[in-house]
Amino acid sequence: MSQNPDRTPDADVEAIVAGRHPNPFAVLGPHASAQGVAIRAFAPGALKLAAVYADGARVALAPRGDGFFEGAAANKPVFAAYRLDAENEGGRWDWDDPYRFGPILGEIDDHLLVEGAHHELYRRLGAHRLTHEGVEGVHFSVWAPDASRVSVVGDFNLWDGRRACMRKRIDSGLWEIFLPGVPEGAFYKYEILSAAGEIMPLKADPFGQQAQMRPSTASAVAGAPAFQWTDADYLAARAQCDPRRAPLSIYEVHLGSWRRGEDNRFLTYDELADSLIPYVVEQGFTHLELLPISEHPLDASWGYQPIGLYAPTSRFGDPDGFRRFVDRAHAQGLGVILDWVPAHFPTDEHGLAWFDGKPLYENADPRRGFHPDWNTAIYDFGRREVANFLAVNALYWFEQFHIDGLRVDAVASMLYLDYSRNEGEWTPNQYGGKENLEAIAFLQSVNRLVYERYPGALMIAEESTSWPGVSQPVHAGGLGFGFKWNMGWMNDTLRYVAQDPIYRRWSHDKLTFGLLYAFAENFILPISHDEVVHGKGSLIGKMPGDEWRRFANARAYYAFMWAHPGKKLLFMGQDFGQISEWSEDRSLEWHLLQFWPHAGLSRLVRDLNTLYRAYPALHARDCEAEGFQWLVVDDSETSVFAWQRRGGPDDPPVAVVVNFTPVPRPDYRIGLPAPGRWREILNTDADVYGGGGLGNLGAVEATAEPYDGQPASARVMAPPLGAVYLVHEPDVQPRS
Repeated sequence: MSQNPDRTPDADVEAIVAGRHPNPFAVLGPHASAQGVAIRAFAPGALKLAAVYADGARVALAPRGDGFFEGAAANKPVFAAYRLDAENEGGRWDWDDPYRFGPILGEIDDHLLVEGAHHELYRRLGAHRLTHEGVEGVHFSVWAPDASRVSVVGDFNLWDGRRACMRKRIDSGLWEIFLPGVPEGAFYKYEILSAAGEIMPLKADPFGQQAQMRPSTASAVAGAPAFQWTDADYLAARAQCDPRRAPLSIYEVHLGSWRRGEDNRFLTYDELADSLIPYVVEQGFTHLELLPISEHPLDASWGYQPIGLYAPTSRFGDPDGFRRFVDRAHAQGLGVILDWVPAHFPTDEHGLAWFDGKPLYENADPRRGFHPDWNTAIYDFGRREVANFLAVNALYWFEQFHIDGLRVDAVASMLYLDYSRNEGEWTPNQYGGKENLEAIAFLQSVNRLVYERYPGALMIAEESTSWPGVSQPVHAGGLGFGFKWNMGWMNDTLRYVAQDPIYRRWSHDKLTFGLLYAFAENFILPISHDEVVHGKGSLIGKMPGDEWRRFANARAYYAFMWAHPGKKLLFMGQDFGQISEWSEDRSLEWHLLQFWPHAGLSRLVRDLNTLYRAYPALHARDCEAEGFQWLVVDDSETSVFAWQRRGGPDDPPVAVVVNFTPVPRPDYRIGLPAPGRWREILNTDADVYGGGGLGNLGAVEATAEPYDGQPASARVMAPPLGAVYLVHEPDVQPRS
């Protein structure tokens, strides 16, 4: 008996049925044959199967068992479109055969991925609804070079990993398949067979742009963005701005706990746009900074252990909801910064860890690939495909969501190979040092890419060591960030104000030391979420004394901060003096605003932002030593500090006097850079803030009497636990 040359070998049939064939496209679908076109399909549950062409021609496919069918079509070209029509005792159903479609990815995708230079990678990998060869469907693509088989699974194929086995692109390790008829919003994962033949836990899509609501962990097919942006004028103005010389006052927010809805539910992106944006604008902040909103499985991580870097969390709605949020912020002149976590990722089984049966996204050596503090995996920054994945993610948020900046989390942990490790727990770089050269190159590359493509953008480093040149340009040997958080300033100043005033004279240097390095970087002064959690208490809770002293301390501290060189960042709740430590599980204590100390502190923050934005002396030279000069630096006995801030040659200087004791200092003499009238534009002891009302009756008159190295001097009231700002107005006539 002669063999049919078009009959599929039993071994191939068995491998298809078992879901273990290394190249299903070589078997399934249409193939040229001696009899015309051989058609093979896998349809579990079908008793009968036929291929039906557009002209009505019907080709019956013979069963080989276990859902495998094959047949031949005469007089049809191999590229002719057909649908599969199945029947069993329960009914009939039909679908477009995914194995009759050609690939969508090309050689340029392979090449650019391997080179680590595919800057449009998010448009090619992941799940994308499109029309291919005249049919609507979803193109799925994923990188898994060591896998022996990858399948897309979801409700649309009963989560059966045998039904949508993908085509492997050998040159790059990419896998792809076009699945007709998959709807927008469909949940899916990847089923991966390792090189050793082991079925891995189902994996979420690393490039998935939408995700299932936790605790579920699937990715979701995102629709094409339907939102029409209205922020062109805002973006054009941003591109012309130099952030170093502009006011930058940031309100740091955890979206899940700023406010809650009924029954403690999360607010949606649209509800947050209705409430959060107007509040922040009214308070005078220039930017919102959002704790990470990339999809993450654990609420208690606050977003800092993300699984889906490309998916805005579904806790608050869909991706277009976040687009609307950003657009509405821009309409109010408010920028949006995202916290971004490229340093590490959690090892949840549906995530990136051991993605294709081996370490892929993480470094294979646990001395470089595992973080002992957080029990997380560390990205392999030296692998070009991984660095590409992360760099493109940064671009993605700017391009697709029009964000204004990224604050990069845990930069110090990226820079040092021995970060939080003992001797013998880390390996040196090629030169024997502890610097992570691959991570340094990655950070430089990302910063360069962002600034090249998005002028006026903000790239901010949370870097807690004295690494040099964090905010210096790459071409000058720096990391290329625009700004760096000043963690040293934060730690020193909070320790100072937490002391009882009677002891502050012996810690005077904690407020002056920061000026020795204040201009070594472009600094942001952060009072962030990290300072009001894990037993640290709220900012008001750190202050000593009774209620009056605690709030007076806070007002003086904020005035000190807003007049100090450096941009500003304040975590939500600290703007009105929340009493309790922050928790991600509940709303802020908004009811406190009905009480005068809290309302007064809130008004002070609003007025500080107004002054900071209105007077260039307070912001234009935040990053330049020429913008600051001490007037009183060494009066530790009275714990009084005074300095002046300067802007451009035509900008009036602002003098600042802060008294960190509860003792009023009337007739306190300070040197000033010019005689004439100095108007009091802020007094934290004013009645409207809840203070005692001691001040300077609106202004002080400086005489041309030199004092303390200045050509003029004046006597001022330094109120108890208070601060005053004085602006020079030489053309205004003195009071009669």
